[in-house]
Amino acid sequence: MARNLWIGKPGLLREMSQAAKSWDRSAELNVSEFKSLEGQITTVAPARSTRRLKFSWEWLEPADAQHLVRLARRVNGPGMQGDWQAAYGPVALLDPASVNLLDPYQAAAQSSLAGGADHWFTVTGAITISPFVGDVVLGDCQDPATRIGWRHGVWAGWPVMPGMQVSWMVPPDWNAGLCTAQLDWKDRDGAYLSSTSANASVVTGTAPAGAAFVTPIGGPGQIGITGLAGACLTIGEAPTAFALGDGCPAMAVTSFSDAPASRLPYRNISIDLVEVHGAAV
Repeated sequence: MARNLWIGKPGLLREMSQAAKSWDRSAELNVSEFKSLEGQITTVAPARSTRRLKFSWEWLEPADAQHLVRLARRVNGPGMQGDWQAAYGPVALLDPASVNLLDPYQAAAQSSLAGGADHWFTVTGAITISPFVGDVVLGDCQDPATRIGWRHGVWAGWPVMPGMQVSWMVPPDWNAGLCTAQLDWKDRDGAYLSSTSANASVVTGTAPAGAAFVTPIGGPGQIGITGLAGACLTIGEAPTAFALGDGCPAMAVTSFSDAPASRLPYRNISIDLVEVHGAAV
């Protein structure tokens, strides 16, 4: 994955050159326990867990510190990364510890909707996504020219910056001799820029100038039942089939501290973020 942490608004990500002193990326499980009079334990939990991230730095460079202050205090007007445009909405973050940028349930072909519209969409052709076992889904492809898009859920695609090398592996049960892997590059407004494609199960491309998002696309190349599990989207490294989806969710800052270091102008910064599906910022 990306060697360093990237954080900011889509199209205005900043690479944090200094490693965080502390870093917690635990998911929030929200499991509740109930104990009966007989001593038996019952647990209740939501169907999906939420990502939380906590970072702290010591002696952080002033420019990096100012960038984090903008995000935490919702200074969304012109000026972020020297750009003249306003930058509203949730925070994007590329976690260097992630091994697969797909949502964890998306990577495992689990959908909360029977038709899979929360994770996939039809680009061209015809495919029907239906439940298989539990919340795991399968696709029934009716046209060999079908192209399926993986949906981020909040943005037009997964956040990138120009020059990043992105790799995409389609589900491993697709026929490598017939399938197509494709990366669609889009600007900050979600407008299409260009594509990088390969008649293979893996494609690697470099984000072009103006790119802020990438949407992974795949074509099974044949009709019939097809799996959707095991796909992998990475930055700067080779993808691995069935890698755990760590996700690249939209985030909101929930806590922030800013203390001048003993030697100015350096700063001691800590920031907490939580996964969101919308953010009034």
